[in-house]
Amino acid sequence: MLKQRVITALILLAILLPALFYPSPLPFIVIALVMMGAAAWEWGRLNGLGGGASMGLGALCVALCAATWGAGWLEQPHAWLWLVGGAAWVLGGAALLRGGVAGWPAVPRSLRLVGGVAALWLAWLALAQARMAGVNFLLSVLTLVWVADTFAYFSGRAFGLRFTKGKLAPSISPGKSWEGVWGGMAGVLALALFWVWLDGARAARDPSLYTLLAGRGLWLLVLGAVFLAAMSVVGDLVESLIKRSAGVKDSSGLLPGHGGVLDRIDALLPTLPLALMLTSLAKA
Repeated sequence: MLKQRVITALILLAILLPALFYPSPLPFIVIALVMMGAAAWEWGRLNGLGGGASMGLGALCVALCAATWGAGWLEQPHAWLWLVGGAAWVLGGAALLRGGVAGWPAVPRSLRLVGGVAALWLAWLALAQARMAGVNFLLSVLTLVWVADTFAYFSGRAFGLRFTKGKLAPSISPGKSWEGVWGGMAGVLALALFWVWLDGARAARDPSLYTLLAGRGLWLLVLGAVFLAAMSVVGDLVESLIKRSAGVKDSSGLLPGHGGVLDRIDALLPTLPLALMLTSLAKA
């Protein structure tokens, strides 16, 4: 299992890293488009569609992203879209987690399918615009999710249930604790402060998410970092809820040793558009 995970990770890095650092954002945006199509296929399967219908949903997601690209949306600011999408994630995520695993089947399947494709499209658009803003900006958002997840894991193992009596969401993800969430937030906050220091003089010409937030005050940097760390947990929990409802461990087997595409990007789905929302507010 470990060997398989390592091999898959090396292959992914061999594909993603050259695309990420290529002078043009085009290769990375295309790869992201393919990934979102695969994730939409997984979404269809998780929501009871057959093989052909799931493929159709994946094609629909790719077509929607491509149409948006062709219409020139990648070069346009979308402050209203990030605000609406961010609010939908905050309110919708809270409602889904409150309803729990039992509440998911009660949501009409048509609404689940449309909502899933919309979330993937919004994340792709945010990812594309983040790459066009610069590698430093995109990495600052991606690293936030990785650090939140890593610090949450080790904090949960070291301090889980030491300060609280209950798990974070026992019916959805029994392994997660509040101590893990707090540890993830602390890790992201440390990352944000370190990144601002690291950017230094180049911040004006190649800004990161953190330098843009810090430009409006330390308070926005702290609140923004903690908020995004919290929403990355929401994205993870929402996917776990859906998988439990579907009775599966992984969203698919597309990435041997790692599960499916949705398993790798679940925390990014709310974080990417919300990062763009915060950035647009900081620039206002």
